[in-house]
Amino acid sequence: MSETPHVRVLIIGAGPAGLTAAIYAARAEMKPLVVEGLVPGGQLMITTDVENYPGFPSGIEGPELIQLFRDQAERFGSQFRYGMVSRVDTSKRPFVVEIDEDPNDIVLADSIIIGAGADAKWLGLPDEERMRNYGVSACATCDGAFFKGKEMAVVGGGDTAMEEALFLTRFASRVHVIHRRDAFRASRIMAARVKAHPDIEVHWNSQVVEIGGTHESGVTSVVLEDTQDGSRSTHPWQAVFVAIGHKPNSEIWSSLLERDGLGYLKTVPGSTYTNIPGVFAAGDVQDSIYRQAITAAGTGCMAAIDAERWLESQEAVGGDISAAAPSEGAAAGL
Repeated sequence: MSETPHVRVLIIGAGPAGLTAAIYAARAEMKPLVVEGLVPGGQLMITTDVENYPGFPSGIEGPELIQLFRDQAERFGSQFRYGMVSRVDTSKRPFVVEIDEDPNDIVLADSIIIGAGADAKWLGLPDEERMRNYGVSACATCDGAFFKGKEMAVVGGGDTAMEEALFLTRFASRVHVIHRRDAFRASRIMAARVKAHPDIEVHWNSQVVEIGGTHESGVTSVVLEDTQDGSRSTHPWQAVFVAIGHKPNSEIWSSLLERDGLGYLKTVPGSTYTNIPGVFAAGDVQDSIYRQAITAAGTGCMAAIDAERWLESQEAVGGDISAAAPSEGAAAGL
C-alpha cells in the first residue's frame, strides 16, 4: 500500500490563479501539488485570442498562455495531478483532501489555496456552443474590441448586463440589450444609464433562440422570440455577449467557508485569507467584480505569499504544522 502524499501546499485549480500560486510557491521551495480539476486551465482553455494580457503585444491564444504558465510552474518543481477535489476535512492538521469521491485517494496538506475559478452561465442553445469564441462570448471586457464598428447584442437584465452593454458602446455601432422580461433586475442607476444611452436599444420580453454564422464568417444573425406571443424576428448582428451571471466553483466549501450571496468565497480585505486558518482563496472563485486572467494571476501570487508566511508563523510557534490546531473546521464535500 502506497504512502499517503503529504504536501505543504495543495493548490486546487490550474487556471491563472492556481498556476501563478504554483509558480510562487515552488520558487519558495514549498513543493506545491496542483489538483487540476476536470478542465485544466479553466476558461482560458476555451478562449481563442487573448490580447489584454501584459507581455504579449501581438496577443496569444488562451491554451498557449496556460501552457506557458504550467511550464513555468513545472520548471520550479510544481507537481500536477488530474482530478477533482470532492471532500475536505479541516478539523485536523494536516488537512485531509479527498480526490474524485474516492476515500482511498487522499492527500494531506498543511495549507490549501483554492483557485477553482468560476464558470459563466450560458443560455443552453446549440448555436451558442457552436459559435462560442467565434462571435459568442461571456466577457465583453475580454472580447468587445474584436468587433469594433459592428452591431452587438447583450443578453441579460442584471447589473452585469448593464455594465457589459455600456462598455461595448465604446466599440459597437449599436448595442442591443435582450431581456426576457419587461423590466431590468439591475440597480436603478445602472438601468437608467442603459435606457438613456443613445447607442443602446433595449428589446423587452425577448429571448435569443438562434444564432446564425460559421467559424469562418463569425456571427451573422440573431433570431429573437417574443416571450409573450412567440413571434420571431431576425437581426443582422455580429456578436452576442451572454451576461446572465457566473457560478463560482465553491460548492464543496459551502458548509465550511464564508461565501457571499452569489456563492463567491469571502476573503479578508487586502489578502487571500478565508475564515479558516491555512485555507486561502484566489482568482474568480473569490472575485465577482473583475474576473480577468491578470487579476486572477495577481491574487494567485498573493495566496502563495500568504500561505508561505502563514506556514512560517505556525512552524515558528509549534515547530510542527500538524500539531497546530485550527480555530474552526469540519468536513466539507459534495
